Amino acid sequence: MAVNLSEPTELRPVPGIRLGTAATGLKEAGRDDVAVVVFDPGASVAGVFTQSHFQAAPVIIAKRHAQGVRAWVINSGNANAATGAPGEDDARAVCAHLAERAGLELESIQPFSTGVIGERLNVAAIQHGVDRAFEGLNPASWLASARAIMTTDTVAKGASQVIQVDGHLVTISGFAKGSGMIKPNMATMLSFIGCDAQIEQSLLQRLVQRICDASFNRITVDGDTSTNDAFMVAATGQAAHRPILSEDDPGYQPLYDGLLQVAQTLAHAIVRDGEGATKFVAVRVKGGATAGECLSVAYTLAESPLVKTALFAGDANWGRLCMAIGRSDVAQLDPAGVSLWLDQVQVAAGGLMAPDYTDGAGSAVLAQDEYTITVDLGRGDSEETVWTTDLSYDYIKINAEYRT
Repeated sequence: MAVNLSEPTELRPVPGIRLGTAATGLKEAGRDDVAVVVFDPGASVAGVFTQSHFQAAPVIIAKRHAQGVRAWVINSGNANAATGAPGEDDARAVCAHLAERAGLELESIQPFSTGVIGERLNVAAIQHGVDRAFEGLNPASWLASARAIMTTDTVAKGASQVIQVDGHLVTISGFAKGSGMIKPNMATMLSFIGCDAQIEQSLLQRLVQRICDASFNRITVDGDTSTNDAFMVAATGQAAHRPILSEDDPGYQPLYDGLLQVAQTLAHAIVRDGEGATKFVAVRVKGGATAGECLSVAYTLAESPLVKTALFAGDANWGRLCMAIGRSDVAQLDPAGVSLWLDQVQVAAGGLMAPDYTDGAGSAVLAQDEYTITVDLGRGDSEETVWTTDLSYDYIKINAEYRT
């Protein structure tokens, strides 16, 4: 059950973007498993992709088709990963089919896939789904698209907001999928955001990387990076504000803030819906000499099986936290400088148990659905936060039975 997460009731249409979904018949009960997203001419599109060395075929093709993008085609249930050259041919065949239907160039279509690794796509079935999705294109199908790309997700993930840029309204909507195999090392499992802002493409690419680093690159469920991760942003240019051409333009910061809010909402939703998750935990590390030190400690805590099982049990065994801090990749860390809190309860000071700490106070924090673990390294001024989950019985069950 997702931690304090419910499906959005509505996602706002974005001028210049139409979406459609369909069922290929490959999933149970005729569930939609293909989404098509088409942009009006003039859109700028940018993205960040997985750093896995085992990149899936759609990632390879999407990176090649990065210029002049006019459409995305997304399928769930099959990752088309570890399929080699035939898998790339399959991804191109899906793109070519949509290109022919839409009257677009093959190279203007980007494919995305998620699901089981190591199996070839059923190209004919997906092409049939693409036909039906294309026939149903409309501006309002954001939530339907969020549902169509789900795999082990229990909740469709989406977010919208309207911001002001240069005195004019800009609409931002996005959807994502992800529940397990989450430590993106770039982005999330799959996430797509659209807006009607006017922004130069190379500037949008740099902005997307910044947003990624502050949202999807700060989450972990299990420390595993997918073969298929992609985080994409499309800006249609149909809002009335002046074009944003540099980071110094007055419209840049409001657009960055708006996109970041949507991206962080989606990133948090992925963690809240982590496979078997019962807790949503922020791990805040401050007082580092560098941001890298803070992230090393934060991820070591967030991914330690012993820490995560203690969080599941609500066991205030703060020795496990000390263990994880101690094995992080921080050179010459002095325990005498380290302090630790669970929410506002100070657990340790100067590397020792805090004088007023009680196991009951720590256990009361860990009994909550959401809380923050704060570590002060006492070495500098850097600070970073990572969001994670506990590790429950259900995580094992979900992944043990993933293909059965």
